[in-house]
Amino acid sequence: MAQERKTEADGRIELALGFTRTPSEGDPRRDPKLLEAIARVAPGTELRQGIDDIIRSREGALIVIGEPSELSFLFSGGIRLDQPFTPQLLYELAKMDGAIIVNSSLTKLAYANVQLMPDPTIASAETGTRHRTAERVAKQTKALVISISQQRETVTIFLGLRRYQLDQIAAVLAKTNQAVATLDTYRQRLEQVLTRLTALEFQNAVVLDDVLVVLQRAEMTTRIAEWIERDCLELGIEGRLIRLQLAELVVDVPSEREAVVRDYDANGDGAEATMALEGLRALPYQELLEFERIGELLGFPRTVNPMDHAVSPRGYRVLSHIPRLPHSVIRGVVGDLGTLDAVVRASQRELEAVDGVGAVRAREIREGLRRLQEHNLVDRYLQL
Repeated sequence: MAQERKTEADGRIELALGFTRTPSEGDPRRDPKLLEAIARVAPGTELRQGIDDIIRSREGALIVIGEPSELSFLFSGGIRLDQPFTPQLLYELAKMDGAIIVNSSLTKLAYANVQLMPDPTIASAETGTRHRTAERVAKQTKALVISISQQRETVTIFLGLRRYQLDQIAAVLAKTNQAVATLDTYRQRLEQVLTRLTALEFQNAVVLDDVLVVLQRAEMTTRIAEWIERDCLELGIEGRLIRLQLAELVVDVPSEREAVVRDYDANGDGAEATMALEGLRALPYQELLEFERIGELLGFPRTVNPMDHAVSPRGYRVLSHIPRLPHSVIRGVVGDLGTLDAVVRASQRELEAVDGVGAVRAREIREGLRRLQEHNLVDRYLQL
């Protein structure tokens, strides 16, 4: 069982995994609409190229992205352009004092040097005139508003009630590379407990604690990966190599997590297991650290001691490791035989009797289980 302690100084959780992590529930980029907006200004886009040119020239700008016909009630004056969008023209227009109106598809620069007049009664926590106007326009409309600070050389996105300030690309890259290193170590620890669980499953010696530690580490690994995915979206073309690393590190983690839940959910491997998976993904970070809470999602009461409560796998995860074995066949084998132990002990004839198996596939299952058992017992021995 993972050990943890809470530091009094800042309330962070320090795990025995070797890392100090803070909960990520507060990341505003979890909002899909905001994340989509961030992707529109990521490096590699024409909009970002124009924004970078504005910053390099030490200019400021207020850019509103939305349909001009829907925003017309907000602005007065200005110059109507209806010109094709180009980064160079955006940069030139930023030299004027007013706002720039760009259509929703980012294909046309509709207006320039526009005076925006949002509802002044809308609350704003911003201090600068440009940022305050941007926040009010975003709250009053569905438009994406980008405010570029001339003095601080920062880019702030406003979308509805959301506000997000873009970091420097170098800072995001450094942070993301550190997160990838953390993910790599988490993945190694996850592989260790998965190997241990497989060896114990073949020995029919699994206790609930073995299952809970796997689910906890799998979920933590997934959440770190999701954070890195959001960073990659913000990095745009600068995050291509990180995306390749990420795909390699977490390619099979979601399927392993799902198979473990379907193997051990006390209420069944159907809709109940699906609900348990959804509950696991929705767990707040602090509750994810509590094995009792994860056990509850699997249908085990808090009174159960996970250290000495024996459980038996149905066999989904182990059977999924046999090459070329369809999910429909796995479901049929588990449905007919019930447990992994029964599958391992099943004869050739018993496996052939399962709908969709047949003689050839029965031999493949028996041979695949034998190889997995030998391989995992050797790995388990090397870890001891």
